[in-house]
Amino acid sequence: MIGDLEVRVPLVQGGMGVQVSTAPLVAAVAECGGAGTIAGVGLGYGTAQNERDYYEASKQALTGHIRNAKKATKGVVGVNAMVALANYDDLARTASAENVDFIASGAGLPLPLPGLVDNKRTKLLPIVSSARAGNIIIKTWQKRFNRLPDALIVEGPMAGGHLGFKPEELVPVPEPGELEAIVGEVIKLAKEYRSPRVPMPVIAAGGVYDGKDMARFLRLGCGGVQIATRFVATNECSVAGSFKQLYLKARKEDIMIIKSPVGMPGRAIRTPFVERLARGERVPFECGYQCLRSCDPRTAPYCIAQAMFNAASGKTDEAVVFCGSNVWRIDRIMPVRELVESIVEEAEAELAKN
Repeated sequence: MIGDLEVRVPLVQGGMGVQVSTAPLVAAVAECGGAGTIAGVGLGYGTAQNERDYYEASKQALTGHIRNAKKATKGVVGVNAMVALANYDDLARTASAENVDFIASGAGLPLPLPGLVDNKRTKLLPIVSSARAGNIIIKTWQKRFNRLPDALIVEGPMAGGHLGFKPEELVPVPEPGELEAIVGEVIKLAKEYRSPRVPMPVIAAGGVYDGKDMARFLRLGCGGVQIATRFVATNECSVAGSFKQLYLKARKEDIMIIKSPVGMPGRAIRTPFVERLARGERVPFECGYQCLRSCDPRTAPYCIAQAMFNAASGKTDEAVVFCGSNVWRIDRIMPVRELVESIVEEAEAELAKN
């Protein structure tokens, strides 16, 4: 449970952009009893409206994906909104207007989020990488809005995408126990603020791969886990087949840490484009809008949004393809239901041992 929101399976599908976790995938996860998450970033890319008005195209596209997901399921549907985005406020307000079940928010501290949500139904789930970050958010929300987070998602250093860690903390690949240590600290923090009337479950994310991982974190005291990477390799994920094939073919040595114009390091699969970045090349680009607060197109080494859109579109040689540290373990594409059921069954078997 997240407040009065029932999530039958203690599993959140992580938000993946650009255009990776969209309505079809999200609805399929929600139908299985988990929480599906639409990634709000870059949903308008590839449309004529985007060329005329990026911000309006983003709002319209997000609205469409929310409505399409809700038409396809009565399950839990949420949105991920990255603080680093220039249209963060727009995305949060749009998600609120559509009465999504929750908004997950990271890639920065989502300090203004409660002020952007004008309904009492939508749950707010900050994504943090440390108890310190969680404490800052909680205290700020209490002071400014008299509100607590409905849950805390703790994203560790084995996750994909943009990470709240220093590059040297990500190489070599961190040990699994590092996430447990961070989660344990955040659980202690949550206990200081939550009450029987207002629980604050902690959700472990980053390197969570299977049912054994789920069981381990449930034993630790988590309310659930978040998994993202594995859902790319499902029938319902709408990215191009070449994107999925990169996941299937990936080896440990193909995983790299890259610098993102967002200002955070990211974990990605080796592609010709990523190798150019690793050599220090700059890939010049023109930008008619600014999708990231911190991006200056005149000096940025490349356009992260275009590189991620290329990935979803199948232009993998010109793409940044983010992934979690366990991507090399994926060996086939399967239906979402099969994946969720296999994780749950394995978790139940593990928990039954004690």
